[in-house]
Amino acid sequence: MSIQATPEVYQFDVRGVSKRLRHAAIFGALESLEQGDVMRFVNDHDPLPLLSQIQQRYDGQVHHEYVQNGPDAVVIDFTIHPKQPAAAAASGADDAPQAGGCGGGGGGCGCKG
Repeated sequence: MSIQATPEVYQFDVRGVSKRLRHAAIFGALESLEQGDVMRFVNDHDPLPLLSQIQQRYDGQVHHEYVQNGPDAVVIDFTIHPKQPAAAAASGADDAPQAGGCGGGGGGCGCKG
């Protein structure tokens, strides 16, 4: 029987961050996460351009899931997943390295950040 650790959930409310600095702050926060950690992002609007930038910048390693998408707040959980080698990604295999995260201490990220 395998016991899975509960991921750390880090709250990041960007509504108090200057709009000019938001994307840089978000990228920095994402790059500090370890694999499996969750950044619970709170914003005042749906950040579609940001989501596109994250997809391009991190080559699919950062996954997102909407928790809330309402008029008062948008809440999105971002998680870090290991980069899969091209052969494993093509075959659907899930034997990618499991150490580290996107900028985390264990390496293995491969992000463009």
